[in-house]
Amino acid sequence: MSPDRDQRLTFLDLRPGPEAAGIRRAIERVLDSGWFVLGPEVEAFEAEFAAASGAKHAVGVGNGTDAITLALRAAGVKPGDEVIVPAMTAAFTGLAVLAAGATPVIADVERDTLTLDPAACEAAVTSRTAAIVPVHLYGQAADMAAIGGIAARHGLTIVEDCCQAHLATAVGVPVGTAGAAGAFSFYPTKNLGALGDGGAVITNDASLADRVRQLRNGGQTHRYVHTLAGVNSRLDELQAAVLRARMPLLAASTQARRALAGEYRAHLPAAAAPIRERDPGHVYHLFPVRSARRDALQAGLAAAGVETLIHYPIPLSRQPAFAHLGVRDRCVVADDAAGTLLSLPLHPRLQSGDIRRVAAAIRTFEEGQTTA
Repeated sequence: MSPDRDQRLTFLDLRPGPEAAGIRRAIERVLDSGWFVLGPEVEAFEAEFAAASGAKHAVGVGNGTDAITLALRAAGVKPGDEVIVPAMTAAFTGLAVLAAGATPVIADVERDTLTLDPAACEAAVTSRTAAIVPVHLYGQAADMAAIGGIAARHGLTIVEDCCQAHLATAVGVPVGTAGAAGAFSFYPTKNLGALGDGGAVITNDASLADRVRQLRNGGQTHRYVHTLAGVNSRLDELQAAVLRARMPLLAASTQARRALAGEYRAHLPAAAAPIRERDPGHVYHLFPVRSARRDALQAGLAAAGVETLIHYPIPLSRQPAFAHLGVRDRCVVADDAAGTLLSLPLHPRLQSGDIRRVAAAIRTFEEGQTTA
């Protein structure tokens, strides 16, 4: 018999919580203003998000994919260039490189953290390589010290994919500030989510920030004067206002995520092994575990009323959109991970008892497998 709907533990709850009243006030404020695109809410959010992220500048754009694309273009990446990306990430990381006119070069990931493997990254450098896009996966920073060394040795630009890593740090350094720029997403499922799409580029380079602002708005320098072949990728006032209402809660919700992750690590059975926490700056956007019986475990948890998801079942190296790159069989670590990872529920509305319930359900599943 399936669990009662009220007893199900959902993977995520996107309904506004303590900030609901603030969101409604923010929306009313925008409606009353009559200004809906690139106005005072966007400007205020950019200043607030830059400060929270430890950067001098933030530029709001339409989504996280555009944030990567426009940051690469603003940093000088052009058609014919190569950009190194990790195999384990959402396909949008690679698609953003294609949108910039460059060629994504897919490199394997580290076995214990699943972030970009510095050795694989350096082996992928060619005379055409212009940039590296490390992904701070699941909320944990990539090995930025090693990747920064590679970039310095080869004269490469770093644009950090921070779409899952709001407020994360790498050895104390805020993500998005170690390279030329950082790209963020505010898709509703993110740690800081809008009520629709949204994104931002952060940087300490004023000139790069100005180029992103120009590119996001059709390449205009003045009204109707388009000096660059830009795009239409503008964070709207409503989403900026919503994000401003939610941002004051981000630090506390991040601490809640870290505490819940600690509960998981304390109570999960050995057969469901979490990804190693390399850096305490991890912000736990997701909490994946490895299981040799991943699909059976997912079914067992569903039967116990626990919803789970898989991030990501197909590495970039095996995505049809990138088949022309010829890297299908070169990313063995990512291939192995894609078949074993299962993301458990983790969001600030969960309680310690919820985490113990998930761990107990996994333990029950494992005991059933042992006696079967």
